[in-house]
Amino acid sequence: MTHHSDQRAYFFKIDTTIKKIRNALQKQLNEAGFDLTVDQWVLIDHIFRKQGISQNELAELTFKDPPTVTRIVDLLEKKGLVERNPAVGDRRKFNLFLTEKGEKTYTEAFPIVAEIRYKGWGDLDEEDYQHFVRIMDSIYKNFT
Repeated sequence: MTHHSDQRAYFFKIDTTIKKIRNALQKQLNEAGFDLTVDQWVLIDHIFRKQGISQNELAELTFKDPPTVTRIVDLLEKKGLVERNPAVGDRRKFNLFLTEKGEKTYTEAFPIVAEIRYKGWGDLDEEDYQHFVRIMDSIYKNFT
């Protein structure tokens, strides 16, 4: 049983679009003088929005495996942007917080991220956005 949509390489489209956005964002971060990779930004963004998040929760939210998250958090800690505090009741687990420098970095980098999002969306409107979200959610659910 084949469907017309079998010919639609939507995965390739999604993948290449993501790479294009990541490259544009990395270029802007570099040009603005931020010593941050896109992956580091993603973690900072999540920690900013949920101070005290655990590394496991961060891994789930960002779809990265725990060792990768640990490695990135190690780097962010070395840069003085993130601090780990032992979790109450379990000293092997850590809660993550942005330092003052981390919050300053977030605040300064966010407009660059917002500008990339804005640029990418171009002249698409709210209705386009609703369709886009519905389609992406549907694809996501098909694999859940």
